[in-house]
Amino acid sequence: MQINPVLVEVERSGFVESRHRGAAIGLDADGAPAVRAGTPEEPVFPRSANKPMQAVAMLRSGLDLDGELLALAAGSHSGEDFHVEGVEKILAGVGLGADDLRCPVQWPLDQETQQEVARTGGGPSRFRMNCSGKHAAMLATCVAAGWPTEGYLDHGHPLQLAVRGVVEELTGEAVGAVGVDGCGAPLFAVSTVGVARAFRALVVAAPGTPERRVADAMRAHPQWTSGTRREERLLMDAVPGLLVKCGAEGVDAFAFTDGRAGAVKIDDGAMRARTPVTVALVRALGIDRSGALDDLATVPLHGGETQVGAIRPAPEAFPPPP
Repeated sequence: MQINPVLVEVERSGFVESRHRGAAIGLDADGAPAVRAGTPEEPVFPRSANKPMQAVAMLRSGLDLDGELLALAAGSHSGEDFHVEGVEKILAGVGLGADDLRCPVQWPLDQETQQEVARTGGGPSRFRMNCSGKHAAMLATCVAAGWPTEGYLDHGHPLQLAVRGVVEELTGEAVGAVGVDGCGAPLFAVSTVGVARAFRALVVAAPGTPERRVADAMRAHPQWTSGTRREERLLMDAVPGLLVKCGAEGVDAFAFTDGRAGAVKIDDGAMRARTPVTVALVRALGIDRSGALDDLATVPLHGGETQVGAIRPAPEAFPPPP
């Protein structure tokens, strides 16, 4: 099996102390491969980068959400108060509540919110869990479709069968393996190339289709797909029209309005490597020509109170094609 190239280096005081290997693919506006690194044809678990595809399946099955709440359903939120209120609203709309959720109990991902919750005597909850928006939407979809809410996470449940069908359709390939995500939902393995194809399908779809509704909601409300202070929100704010969704274990996927798209999988799962290499891939595709992503292209490293290095894309991470 081919060893993937180094995509990201961690440099401290002029010394490269760590390296992250991975695979990546960039598609041009017509969907043809334009930039690649490693073996993006190998199956991976996209983790939460699957969520926009899951949201498409839910809309096709009768889910009635748009705007901020649809972005929440397709996102991995930070557990901020407005995220919790959104989850409560989705559930209340179909007569359900916290006891119907089957995602784990968790503290908010957002550190400031976590500290405030703890300071005021609160604790972890299902509402604060980053996947609760998706789970609330899954329950609402079951109500809309007349499916049982009990067992909505089972692989054989009609909802999950619908999700699998949409994943295979949008990625253009058969699911290579089935697992269980961190939130308890079924997880479908596809290639990094397939993930890029799926994200491209979201942005090039006709207005009003489920695919385009998901893409438009996420781009219009990036703070609802991630959080006030998250990198995905900053990326979409910096480049209008860019759709970005991350997944655990070093996955990122994106698409631009004209159909250019890409996806990244870091072999060792390091989340710190994800955004620098994504910015490098976005730039290799010619999407950012204004320098809007300069602040996200590297992650500073400090020694004491002084910056002494950075997490940055490896030189020649994306060489020009032969």
